[in-house]
Amino acid sequence: MKKSKKPGTVGEEWQFEEAKARFSELFRLARERGPQRVTKHGREAVVVLPAEEYDRLSKARKESLAQFLADSPLAGSGIEIERQRDCGRNVEL
Repeated sequence: MKKSKKPGTVGEEWQFEEAKARFSELFRLARERGPQRVTKHGREAVVVLPAEEYDRLSKARKESLAQFLADSPLAGSGIEIERQRDCGRNVEL
């Protein structure tokens, strides 16, 4: 089992009961220091993070692969990626 660091430090974990009892502090630290992990029965259960971070992460999932590649730092770098054409395989039906 991973040893928890003190709540509020980077990479720390809150036990569920402690997170409930000190929710205002958990909320404040998520806003000020970033994501806060909460465990239940010794297993990671949820991560509390600022809404802006959640929006950024969920937006990244919604964009298409083509848009992701177009926004990549490598876009327009001249890198060429080639792949062999795959004609599939013969399958007996």
